[in-house]
Amino acid sequence: SEQSTGSDSEVLTERTSCSFSTHSDLASGAAGPVPAAMSTMEEIQVELQCADLWKRFHDIGTEMIITKAGRYVYHSSKWMVAGNADSPVPPRVYIHPDSLASGDTWMRQVVSFDKLKLTNNELDDQGHIILHSMHKYQPRVHVIRKDFSSDLSPTKPVPVGDGVKTFNFPETVFTTVTAYQNQQITRLKIDRNPFAKGFRDSGRNR
Repeated sequence: SEQSTGSDSEVLTERTSCSFSTHSDLASGAAGPVPAAMSTMEEIQVELQCADLWKRFHDIGTEMIITKAGRYVYHSSKWMVAGNADSPVPPRVYIHPDSLASGDTWMRQVVSFDKLKLTNNELDDQGHIILHSMHKYQPRVHVIRKDFSSDLSPTKPVPVGDGVKTFNFPETVFTTVTAYQNQQITRLKIDRNPFAKGFRDSGRNR
């Protein structure tokens, strides 16, 4: 039988996802369930925190620092496809550290993914989300009912079925880069967070 969303559920992001944060509005944003009297998975809603800021970045092409060369190139002030895509990386899912929790708990505060880390190391054993550099990604957030979470694993695909609801926000699409390519992105990030590590020696690979 279908359980109330007040029952325990997982909130997670997968390799193609990433909702961020709290400490600074910048490499951050966050997703959180919208309070309402809900009784089914279909009624669950998630909204993007700092959506206006995400849109400002999206309008000029959000970039996230990562290492290793890839299949996009920034040329003449725009991103262009520059070859075939790389082979898929091992699947990774980021399970929110507060999971399992009741729907009431998730709705009590912003659900932050500020501890989520990206890597291009395909042999990573730290549980980070593995991505290719110079590729474009669409973050996705999944809310999973407790009875669907038994097979949930950081290294397996997200379960499917009536007990899973997925959300994505087009304005959170980002391109992974070795160093910021678009000066407008650098300026906007510095304006929002002058202490961000990625701005120091931004011409070097990390």
